[in-house]
Amino acid sequence: MIPRVHARGTRTIGLLHYLYGPGTHEEHVDPHLVAAWDGLAPDPGRDPGATYGDLQRLLDQPVMALPESRRPAEHVWHLSVRAAPEDPILSDEQWGEIARRMVAATGIAPDGDDAACRWAAVRHADDHIHIIATIVREDGRQARLRQDGKRSQAEARKIEIDYGLRRLHTGDGTAARRPTSAEHHKAQREGRERTAREELRETVRRAVAGTASTEEFFDRLAAAGLLIRKRVAPSGDLLGYKVALPDDRNKDGEPVFYSGSKLAPDLSLPRIRERWALPAEPTSADGSGPEQPALPDVTGPAFARRRAAAATWQALLIIDHGDDGTAAAQIAAAGEVLDALAKTSAAHTRAELREAAFVFERASRSHVKVVRGHDRALRQAARDLVHSGPALGRGEDGATTAMLIDMAFFLAIAAANWHAKKHHSQQAAAARQAAEHLRAAYQAAAGEPMAVLRQRGQRLALRARQRQADLLHEVLPDLAARIQTEPGWPALAATLDDARRAGHDPTALLADAARRRELDTATSISDVLVWRLRRSAHLPALPERPHDTPARGSRRQGSAAPRALPKQGGLNDPSRRR
Repeated sequence: MIPRVHARGTRTIGLLHYLYGPGTHEEHVDPHLVAAWDGLAPDPGRDPGATYGDLQRLLDQPVMALPESRRPAEHVWHLSVRAAPEDPILSDEQWGEIARRMVAATGIAPDGDDAACRWAAVRHADDHIHIIATIVREDGRQARLRQDGKRSQAEARKIEIDYGLRRLHTGDGTAARRPTSAEHHKAQREGRERTAREELRETVRRAVAGTASTEEFFDRLAAAGLLIRKRVAPSGDLLGYKVALPDDRNKDGEPVFYSGSKLAPDLSLPRIRERWALPAEPTSADGSGPEQPALPDVTGPAFARRRAAAATWQALLIIDHGDDGTAAAQIAAAGEVLDALAKTSAAHTRAELREAAFVFERASRSHVKVVRGHDRALRQAARDLVHSGPALGRGEDGATTAMLIDMAFFLAIAAANWHAKKHHSQQAAAARQAAEHLRAAYQAAAGEPMAVLRQRGQRLALRARQRQADLLHEVLPDLAARIQTEPGWPALAATLDDARRAGHDPTALLADAARRRELDTATSISDVLVWRLRRSAHLPALPERPHDTPARGSRRQGSAAPRALPKQGGLNDPSRRR
C-alpha cells in the first residue's frame, strides 16, 4: 500500500472538483465518499441534492472562523492511498477504515480528539482513495503535521499486515517518481506495456550506459527516437533537458515532456555528468596500485562480453571488500552494464534481461554517496557492449553472453547483500528480483554452449574423466558428490581437461575459482565453475563441437577462437593481477 502526501493547496473547492470530476483522462469512475470527519457530511457523488460547494464550506468552516490575518494561505492537505496491483479489491467500508487510520496516524484527526481537523475520503477507482482535509482544527489551532509522510508510510506497513495485502518495503526517498493513476490509465487505453514515464526512464538509462560526453548522450537520445528539449542559460551553458515520446500527447495534441530529474533522481543532467568525472589516480580492486586507464572500444560482441565478465568479477571483490563509496559506485555502474546488455542481447534473452535492468534500477541508488571514477572498469564494459553491437545469441557470442549473465547474477546477489547490511530494504529487494530475472536469462542463454561442453565431457576417455573426478574430490571434497550429480558435471570435466591441454594447472585454477566467491546461491555449481574457469584461463567460451574436435596438439582456426590478450597494461584478466 502506497500513501503519498501531496503538496499543500490553497483552494478546497479546486481539489474537490478534481476528486469528483472525470479525471484528466476520464479515469475517475463513480466518485463517492467512503468516510469523513462527520457521518452526516454531504456526498456530491451519490447525493443528487449535495454540491461541491456544500462540502467545501463545511470543510473550510474552521478556517473561515479565524480572522483573515490568521488564516494559513495553504490550508488544504491532500493524501492519496493506493493498493498494490495484485491486492484484492477492498470494499468502501475497508477503505473508510483505512482513511480513519491514516488521518489518525498523520495528526489530522488523532483518535479521541474532538477538536481535530475536518476531512473527507473520496474513492473514484477500485485501487485507491484520496483524503482531503483542512489543517485548521475546530479549536482554531493548526494541526501538528511534522513528518506526516513518514507516519503515513509506517501506518501503511501495519495496514498491509492487518488486511493481508502485499507488504512493501519502507523507502528512503531515493526511488524514481512513480507514474500517476492518470498515466497508468492512459497507458492502458493506448495499449502500452508501460507508462510513458517508465518507457522514457528506461530509454534514457540505456542512452546513458557507457557514455563519455554530453554530445554522445544526446546523440543516443535522438537515435532512440525521443523528442528532446534542452534548457540553456543566457550564457549559453547547458543546464538540463526534457524528453518525450513522439506519440505521447496531451489533450491539446502537444508532446508530454519529462525532465531527467522527474524520471529518476540520477538522470538529471548534473548527476549524469558526475559519471564522467574521474579521479586523477584511481586504484585497482585490491588496492595494489593505479587502475589501468580506459581502453579503446572493442568491436566484437563476444570479446566485449568476455571483458565485461572480467570487470564484473572485479566489481564483486570491491563490493565485498571496498569502502561504502566505492561499493556504491560499482552497484550504480552495474546498472549501466545491465542496460547495455539488455540493449544488445539476442531475442531469446532480451525480455528477461530487460526486466532485470528495469528492476535493478531501484538498487542502483541509495543515500550512500557514490565515489565516481572507481567504477570506470564497469562503465567501460557498458560502453564496449554498446559499441560492439548486438550479439546473435549463438556460437561464441551466445556462450560469452551466458558467461556474462552468470557473473551478473552474482553481482546482483552481492548488491542485495550489501544493501541488506545497510538496511536499504527496497534496494535489496530490487537486486534480488533482478537476480531472478538474470537466472531465467541465463537458462535461455546457456542451453546451447553447455550442451556442447557436456558432449565434450561425455566423449572424454575414461582415464581422463577419472582424472578430473579425482581432482574435484581433492580440491572440493565437501561439494564433489553434489557436483558429480549435476547435469553440468561433464561440461566441468571437459573444461578442466581443456585447461590442462592449454598449459594451465587445473588444480590451482579450480581452487581459485571456488575460493573467489561463494557458491551457495548457484542453481548449478558446475555451471558457475565452468564459466569462471573458461574466463580466467582464456579458453573459448564455446569450443568446437565433438565431431569437429581437432587432433591433439593442433591449433583451432576460425572466427570463434578468442583473440590474444595483450600483456601488462592491456586487456589482461583482472583476476590474474590479484
